[in-house]
Amino acid sequence: MKTADRSRGGFGRAPKFPQTFTIRFLLHYYSFTGNQEAFDQACLSLDKMIYGGIYDQLGGGFARYSTDEYWLAPHFEKMLYDNALLTITLSEACQIVSKPLYRQTVMHTLDFVERELLSPESGFYSALDADSEGVEGKFYVWDKKEIDALLGEQAGLFNEYYQVEAEGNWEHVNILHRTQSEEDFAAAKNIDPAWLKEILQKGRETLFARRGQRTRPLLDDKVLLGWNSLMNIAYSKAYAATGIEKYKTIALANMDFLLNRFKDGEEGAFFHSYKDGVSKYPAFLEDYALLIQALIHLQEITGGTTWLQKVKTLVKYVITHFSEPETGYFYFTNDQQQDVIVRKKELYDSAVPSGNSLMAWNLYYTGVIFDIAEWRQRAMKIGGAIKQVVQKYPGSFGNWATFMLSVSYGIPEIVLTGNNNEHILKEILRIFIPFRILQSSPAENSEFPLLAGKSFSLSPKIYLCKNFTCQSPVTEVDKLQQMLGSLKKYNS
Repeated sequence: MKTADRSRGGFGRAPKFPQTFTIRFLLHYYSFTGNQEAFDQACLSLDKMIYGGIYDQLGGGFARYSTDEYWLAPHFEKMLYDNALLTITLSEACQIVSKPLYRQTVMHTLDFVERELLSPESGFYSALDADSEGVEGKFYVWDKKEIDALLGEQAGLFNEYYQVEAEGNWEHVNILHRTQSEEDFAAAKNIDPAWLKEILQKGRETLFARRGQRTRPLLDDKVLLGWNSLMNIAYSKAYAATGIEKYKTIALANMDFLLNRFKDGEEGAFFHSYKDGVSKYPAFLEDYALLIQALIHLQEITGGTTWLQKVKTLVKYVITHFSEPETGYFYFTNDQQQDVIVRKKELYDSAVPSGNSLMAWNLYYTGVIFDIAEWRQRAMKIGGAIKQVVQKYPGSFGNWATFMLSVSYGIPEIVLTGNNNEHILKEILRIFIPFRILQSSPAENSEFPLLAGKSFSLSPKIYLCKNFTCQSPVTEVDKLQQMLGSLKKYNS
């Protein structure tokens, strides 16, 4: 928290990046400890980004970073991975606090992704450029006269809310941004909030339609396995937080595309990128680690055990072809790639989580699901080996720090059994439980130790377990939450 900007949100000075790993850590830390300062800084950071120019107020989606400390002037490039990470973070914030702003931003951001980055084959493209017609941001910025002409008598209120100035608020043009909620603005102006909401909505729709006639930024239409897997996780997280069925449907279609188009010849082998019907380049550790995690999240939101069998195959492949035996860490490239002179390891969590921090999470989770002690122990070993570095430089190891936090407070195992359990599963998914193992099934399956010995009937039952030892089952999610609260107090 030493680098936290307590007035403008975020961390450090300009340029400001979203730093979603740090925000997620604070959300998880709050969930474990109730530390209000951590929660407030996380929410302040999210609020200021959503209100700022880094967020596209008309079309949804986040730019890569802000060039200033106020979140006003972005580098206008929109990256798939940034929007995935922010969707994941906002979905978790939705689960913690009932704040319409976060739910609306998740929905608006995914609207952008589906409109601008989703291919006809259900893959996600990589990015939209910052420039159009050779000028950075030209597609997104506005002259006040243009807005006045488009909105007429309603322009004054719209311009005041979105901070539009005659001389421009950035390099003689205007970046739409806001400094307060619609409710607070309406109260300050003593006007009807519903009327204001309607005026602003119509204004955004009018400007968005006009913007659509401009020369669009170029599209980077590469489809990358790792970034697609990260967005797949985002859709699973968004479904869990909102219950919107479309998000699960898109996640399933995207996974079907990934498993079919990226698969290499050998079992467990995948390609890194896809474009114009051609897949190429051996997949990297990051690709595999994110694909594994996406499959894990899909099994959580669907209850489908077939996803876990694919997970097991992939984990075995990564262990066989990426391992550094001396340390337990994993190389960035596989042992069959011939064009690599020196195989490197990546431990830092940079633009996306490092493959090693992701694999720590994957190994622990799958080690429980399949009761493979060696995998759980390896996760703890590589986490323990980097612990001191993470404590010293948490901003550079945010995903690691979040994994270690969960391990230190204890990782619950939740099992849902019985037929017709979909409504109960949705309720469980809406709860924010920082790191847990979740498995549901209508019938016993001897392949999965967590399902063994449970009661399976027409009536759904919820088991809360730790190290495969389970408490008596309950039938209501409220009871599960009470049990989780007691477990949290015990572990702390």
